[in-house]
Amino acid sequence: MIRQAIIPLAGLGTRLLPLTSVYAKELLPINGKAGLEYIIDECLDAGIKEIIFIISKKKEIIRKYFYNDKFYQKIIRKKKDLRIIKEYKKIKKYKKIIKFVYQNNPKGTGHAVLKAKNLIRDKFFLMLLPDDLIIKRNCSKDMISIHNKKKCSVMASMKVQKRTVNRWGIFSKRKYINKNNFYIKDVVEKPDIKSAPSNNAVIGRYILSKKIFKKLQNQKKGKGGEIHITDSIRRLINDGETFVGHNFIGKYLDCGTMEGYIKSSIEIYKT
Repeated sequence: MIRQAIIPLAGLGTRLLPLTSVYAKELLPINGKAGLEYIIDECLDAGIKEIIFIISKKKEIIRKYFYNDKFYQKIIRKKKDLRIIKEYKKIKKYKKIIKFVYQNNPKGTGHAVLKAKNLIRDKFFLMLLPDDLIIKRNCSKDMISIHNKKKCSVMASMKVQKRTVNRWGIFSKRKYINKNNFYIKDVVEKPDIKSAPSNNAVIGRYILSKKIFKKLQNQKKGKGGEIHITDSIRRLINDGETFVGHNFIGKYLDCGTMEGYIKSSIEIYKT
């Protein structure tokens, strides 16, 4: 059973400057709702009971978003506004399942995940990257269903344009399970276009074994001088661990760039 999720939130969001010079990118509104709330709702709908946010001191605003009770209580006493009461109840519901871990010196996604090591209780956990929204279908729920059948790690997959493979972790496939799922032979972080094994990219949804922590503890820095979760996953695959790639059915939205953020708002508004 997958009961815990990790969401790395310590990144500075430089691709969304100047908005992120004063505000956390994950709290920027997408069609009137904080982007992070879409990720939380996906977790709740998938049966997750605890979410671990990895933040930094520079992003305390995320913690304040969920712990601003006095502000809400004061407003509600004055206005009795039903919409505000509903929003406050929602925030309190979120707060009950959220824990915070700090990564004050961001060194990559792998380094962030390692910070949550002591809080993970079960053999497997879910990890979601907040820049990647998947709408119209709960990708995490589908991945958990696959995990329950195969008892192994699962990663979301999507075909990308060949010329963009150097932006992603890229899979090579061992064999298909069915039209939407396959066993992974290898995964390479941000390969050169000429050496990329395919154009099947890792998208920000992972079900990972606790074994990943041992790999991350001695993981060397990779591309860009960061500790990449993909490099440790590759080492687990080489050790014989089974990983399934899941070609998700929902629609992918990239919220990590200004263009993507604007398009995401329009897309969600239309749904």
